[in-house]
Formats: sequence, structure tokens, C-alpha cells
Amino acid sequence: MDYSIEEIAKALRAAREHMGLSQRELSAKSGVPQGHISKIENGAVDLRLTSLVALARVLDLEPMLIPRKVVSAVNSIMRSSVRNELAHGSAESGQIEPQRPAYSLDEDEDDDA
Repeated sequence: MDYSIEEIAKALRAAREHMGLSQRELSAKSGVPQGHISKIENGAVDLRLTSLVALARVLDLEPMLIPRKVVSAVNSIMRSSVRNELAHGSAESGQIEPQRPAYSLDEDEDDDA
């Protein structure tokens, strides 16, 4: 799956709305001007990495910079991780276990290098 700027803009807007933030509130928290946020969400401006990172931090998103050839694999791992979290959550209480990383580094690998 190849991500376009439009898909990223839609994801940013959806995350902002999900958190109940206005563009003005997101601007105050991220330091990205409200007018620029509006242009990003409407696809009227190129999204700079610095703006993406600032917005992602506030919106509790994780931008991933990975080679295109592994995007499908990473997406599959992420979907599996979410399914596992939902499966291990308590259905009665509506609680989900704390989020775990989709991957981990074996500490022993660093020692062998």
C-alpha cells in the first residue's frame, strides 16, 4: 500500500476529530499554525516532516519511515498487534491491555555485534 499525502491528511484530520480537538486547539498544542493545519487537512500544501512530527506527537500517532517494499509487512504486523490487543482486552469491563510494541529488539543481539 502506497500512502499519498491525501491519505495522511485524512488520517491526521480523523485523529484530531477523534480526540475532540479543533484546529485551533491542535495548533496551540503542536506549534503548527492553524492556517497551515487547515491547508494540510485540505491537501492545499505539501506536508513537511517537521509539521507531521509535531502533529503526530499531539495526536498520539507514530509516523513510520520505512522502505516501500516492507510497507505491506509492517501494516500486517500492526493489524495483528491491534487484533491481539482487542482479543486480550476484557470484554466485560471494556478495558484493553496497555499497548505493546508490534516488534521488539532482542537485547542479546546487541551483545553479539
